[in-house]
Amino acid sequence: MTSKKPRLLTGDTPTGRLHLGHWVGSVENRIALQDEYDCYFIIANAHAFTTRMDRPNEIRQSVIDIATDYLAVGLDPKRSIIFIQSEIPAIAELTFFFSMLIPYPRLMRNPTIKDEIRDKNLGDNYPFGFLLYPVGQVADILAFRPEIVPVGEDQIPHLEMTREVARRFNQLYCGVDSHTEDQDYLKKGGLFPIVNVKLGRARRLVGIGSPGPDGNLLKMSKSLNNAIFLSDDPDTIARKVRSMYTDPKRLKATDPGTTENNPLWIFHEMFNTDQKWVEEAEERYRQGTIGDMECKKRLIDVLVELIEPMRQRRMVFEKDPGQVLKVLQEGTEKANVVAQETLILAKKAMQQDYF
Repeated sequence: MTSKKPRLLTGDTPTGRLHLGHWVGSVENRIALQDEYDCYFIIANAHAFTTRMDRPNEIRQSVIDIATDYLAVGLDPKRSIIFIQSEIPAIAELTFFFSMLIPYPRLMRNPTIKDEIRDKNLGDNYPFGFLLYPVGQVADILAFRPEIVPVGEDQIPHLEMTREVARRFNQLYCGVDSHTEDQDYLKKGGLFPIVNVKLGRARRLVGIGSPGPDGNLLKMSKSLNNAIFLSDDPDTIARKVRSMYTDPKRLKATDPGTTENNPLWIFHEMFNTDQKWVEEAEERYRQGTIGDMECKKRLIDVLVELIEPMRQRRMVFEKDPGQVLKVLQEGTEKANVVAQETLILAKKAMQQDYF
């Protein structure tokens, strides 16, 4: 693996098909960066077992769905490596070693853990593996020693933990001084880079449904049934947009409406390239001179224009699932070379290279 490009890693836990939240959170960045970086995209199927250990068939199908979506949206296996997490043994071994570098109280301060327990109504009914998966995410990333990780806002706590583990490992096992600047760890003899985070243009895309019990809009999620998928057909998109939550106080088209925290306008601002129309329509909405349905019809056209080419490409790959599996197999073989090299170097640094 002798690419001179800086390395990039990111990916998804297979919980179903990709939706618009994935697109603006990370996926469009991945596509744009394929020529600039040596790209690795992980489908983190082992993490899916933390909440769905009783549904292995569903997880398997989700892996294929995610891989098909990757190819449909424009991730090119000739320029990027797409691979399956559970087929990279080095990740599991690194997870064990890294778990020694993260105190339990630090793990429980991770706000993403708390959010998922709340959003998925897990209560106290979750396996130990659920608490282990943030450590696994650290290993997913550091196994490939990337320079950059494009993610959505909800993944920032995991990336900060990754940075902490990289610093700790480099200091403890590679002799790097703790006062070293992040960008200088490799120059000073460290094994792991202190990764940089690249956020998408939407830090957190809301779903199309009603707010949660606290009155705040919920993020787009398959499990919350409030998502528009990158594989939805035009009729499905139209149905979902027509049902979209807007301003509940606006009972008729002539009532003044609120555009703030209104999914209809959040989506227009995010996806409608005709920003002049958006600005004028928002003002008319506030004045009560334009109706919700007119604005929703415009949004339907915008989203169909974005999604339909992806859906058409997806239909081609769906007809040849063997090709999708071939891409995954070839990508996984290449990813194993890099991860195994990292594991060998890590064990050498830890003085655990016996043979």
